[in-house]
Amino acid sequence: MASFTHLLTTEAEIRAIVGTPIPRSILKEQTRIDEHFRGFIAISPFLLIATAGADGTCDVSPKGDAPGFVRVLDDKRLVIPDRNGNRRLDNLMNILANPHIGLLFLVPGREETLRVNGRAWVTNDPALLAPSAVNGVTPRMAIGVEVEQAYFHCVKSFRRSKLWATDAWPAADALPPYECAVFEQIKPDQTLEEFRNGVEESNAKLYA
Repeated sequence: MASFTHLLTTEAEIRAIVGTPIPRSILKEQTRIDEHFRGFIAISPFLLIATAGADGTCDVSPKGDAPGFVRVLDDKRLVIPDRNGNRRLDNLMNILANPHIGLLFLVPGREETLRVNGRAWVTNDPALLAPSAVNGVTPRMAIGVEVEQAYFHCVKSFRRSKLWATDAWPAADALPPYECAVFEQIKPDQTLEEFRNGVEESNAKLYA
């Protein structure tokens, strides 16, 4: 049984409410990385990666690094280095089962975003990994993406959220610190101070 009521279950029901797409929202869609997309990716330090497993279970993972860390190989292919992290590898495991991928590139201060959809593979090709080395550390894997759909997404969500308006940001103490929240959630066999020190030590290893 569904958890909600008054459900819309067909495209016709939804279109009856919102109508048809604005023409430019369809016309702007590209099937390759042109010079405008290439420039946006070159200065983007952050993106979100959406994948889904064989059973349809979805995941959205953040990726961040120095601007240009996602490399454009040509007008159809991108490479995203996989840096060391918590080793969950949710998106990589999903790609093994289901190659469809969605990317959302952000540039600080810019209200538009770049959406890229396509097919992905996990690769450890040395020729692709070597250019992504930082501080002498070469990533051990990367996500290779073949672009099928790319377009700029409009500014409305950023303007509504005021994401870049620092005067609208919540106070630093509006939420408990990350390590305190996780400590309460998992209740480790440690003191809070020991747990916090472990988190800080892990966070300091950006590339090692």
